This record gives sequence, structure tokens and C-alpha cells, in this order.
Amino acid sequence: MGNLRSVSKALEHVAGGKQIIVTADPAVVAAAERVVFPGQGAMPDCMRELDARGLRPAVLAAAKDKPFLGICIGLQMLFEHSEEGNVAGLGVFAGEVKRFPDARMVGVDGQRLKVPHMGWNCLQQKPHALWAKIADGARFYFVHSYCVQPADSSVVTGTAEYGIPFTCAVGRDNIFAVQFHPEKSAQDGLQLLKNFVEWRP
Repeated sequence: MGNLRSVSKALEHVAGGKQIIVTADPAVVAAAERVVFPGQGAMPDCMRELDARGLRPAVLAAAKDKPFLGICIGLQMLFEHSEEGNVAGLGVFAGEVKRFPDARMVGVDGQRLKVPHMGWNCLQQKPHALWAKIADGARFYFVHSYCVQPADSSVVTGTAEYGIPFTCAVGRDNIFAVQFHPEKSAQDGLQLLKNFVEWRP
């Protein structure tokens, strides 16, 4: 759901002639060399669409054994449960998806911060191949009201701050997933997508 065309266009730009397919066909997902799992909108709607199209088994299988990139709700859906709509996720990672706490939405200047968090934000990296050629502290584009809270801190590969520190990237084995939108994040976003296309986990 959501920003499929912009994701596919950004991938085409960096993929060196590899075929990029936008699909809701589980067989095409199963046959793909690598999978990008974007999502936008409300978590309950995304989970409902995933099941309505019969994609859950194909997505779970891809997350087990091929290079896999989750984007935005494509990150959140990998966790066990979301406060948004009180809905179960795919359970690939242990942990919860929670709304930014209203009481703590205050900037360093004392001004109230709006939710959703929308705009550019710096992030701090933890070592991972997909950060290659991207400076620590680089800025990426975010649009979200909820953030993941992994049960295992070892999967955290990037953090940012918006009123509170929050996890904005996770990685384990063949999976990398981000809260921000690399397809809307200028050169650093394109570099991350290029790194994914070339990644051999």
C-alpha cells in the first residue's frame, strides 16, 4: 500500500538494469531474487490487505531466506503487535509498535512537537553493510506517528530523536528495515537502496 511507484522508480535508478517488479502476486514474490516491502497508511489496513491478497506466507518466506528491505510500515509490520488498531504484526522481530507519547513531544527549544513526525531528521548508525558510503548523522525523510520498540536491542541498526530517542532501523541476517523513506531521502536514500541492490548477506 502507498508509495509503490516512487519506491520502484528509485530502485530502477540504482539497480543497474536489474528488473524491478511491483506485484501483489505471491508467486512473483517467491521467485524474486530480493524483496522490498514498503507500506504507507494505517497498520490495520496494511495487514488486512496483506492477508486479502494471500501475501503473508510469501512475505514471511522472503524474510527468512532472501535479501529483504522493509520501508515505513514495512518495518512496523515485521513486529509482533501495534498499538495502532491493536493489531498483530508478522512477528519476524519481537517487540511492539507504539505511538509517540504526547506528554514527551517537546523539542530542545521547549516547543511542542507535532505528531505525525514529518520531515527530515538526522540518524545515528550502528554498524551494518547498508550504511556503506552514508555518513553517520545523515538526514532522512520521515512520515510516521508510531515507532518500533524491539525486545532485543541487538537488532537496532539506527536511531533518531523526536522528543524521545527511537529506533529507526533494524537488521538481522538477511533483513534490513527502516522507518524513514529512502526513496524520498535524496542522495543518501538512493545510496541505501543501491547498497541493498548489491547486498549479499
